[in-house]
Amino acid sequence: MNELKKSIHDNANGLDYSLVNDHYLPNLTAEAPAEHPTGRWGRLHKMYLKEQHPIRYNQLLLSGELGCYLAKLDKQAEEQLALTIRQMQEAESMTEALKAADQLEWVRRMNSIRNRAEEIIKTELIFV
Repeated sequence: MNELKKSIHDNANGLDYSLVNDHYLPNLTAEAPAEHPTGRWGRLHKMYLKEQHPIRYNQLLLSGELGCYLAKLDKQAEEQLALTIRQMQEAESMTEALKAADQLEWVRRMNSIRNRAEEIIKTELIFV
């Protein structure tokens, strides 16, 4: 019986193959993905893509663009959140005077503003 070689090289496609059990499998390696810090918004959008748009998720993942895409989305969401909160504060006359006069009322109103702003971000950027 012929002994199979441990590895072979195919000149037609330029790939090397290793013997695994009775089959030759190609020696494929993937580049390590670049590290992109992803925050809360990026993680939420990643979950949404996995569950609702698996084809888009797999395209981004396989092309190596997922990390960069999520990092950009996360940064954009943070900036938009800060801007929306600031605009809502101005529209509702949230001043330092109110903070000094009635701290509990100021905290209640700021929590309300933040929650509404986060819902806007989720609706417009994350779950789209």
